[in-house]
Amino acid sequence: MNKIKVISFDVEGTLATPAFSHALWHETIPALYASKKEIDIAQAEAAIFAEYGRIGKQQMAWYDIEHWFGFLQLGDPQPAIQSCLHKIKYYPEVEEVLASLSTQYKLCAASGMPLELLRLVLQDIKHYFTYIFSAPTHYKQLKSPAFYQGICAEMGVHPAQVAHTGDSWQFDFLNPGQAGIHAFYLDRQGKNQESLSDLRQLQQQL
Repeated sequence: MNKIKVISFDVEGTLATPAFSHALWHETIPALYASKKEIDIAQAEAAIFAEYGRIGKQQMAWYDIEHWFGFLQLGDPQPAIQSCLHKIKYYPEVEEVLASLSTQYKLCAASGMPLELLRLVLQDIKHYFTYIFSAPTHYKQLKSPAFYQGICAEMGVHPAQVAHTGDSWQFDFLNPGQAGIHAFYLDRQGKNQESLSDLRQLQQQL
C-alpha cells in the first residue's frame, strides 16, 4: 500500500473506549430523567433505553445530544457532558500508533459523533490529526459511502489513497470500502480472525 497518503480512524471503540458515552447515555441521562420524573432509576432506564431502541443507530437523531435533552425535557446538556469528561480514556496502544503513523502519513478522525462531543473525546490526542470530520455535524448524515467520498474530496486525495479503520462492520468497513477506501475492520474481541485486534496490526498492514 505504498500509495496511501491518509490514515483515517473511527474514534469511539477505535481510539477511545466507550466509557465516556456509556456514562453519558446510560448513566447520567437516565439519572436526570429519574430525578425529573420522580421515578426510580430502573424505571428511568427502561423508558430511556426503549426510546433509544425506537430511534436506532441508523437515524441521525440517535447521536444528537441536543435532540435527546430536548425530547426528554432535561434542560441544558452541558453540565451532564462536563460531569462525564473524566471517563474519556484511550486504548493502550493508541498514542504509540498515532505518534508513529503521524510521521509517515496525514491522519484523519472520521466519526459519527456530533462535533461538540468529538472535540472533547479527542482533546488529548487531537494534535496528531490533520483532519477531523463529524459525519452528522459536517455532512448532515451518517458515515455513508457518500460521507467517505466527501471527506476524500475535502482532503484532496483519491479514495484509493486512504486507509480507514474502525469497529463498526457497516460504518467503518463496508461503507468506506464501497467508497473505494482501503478499509480495515477492528474487532478488539478477536472474534473475527480476518480483522484487526488492535491498532498495532494496522501498522503491519500498511
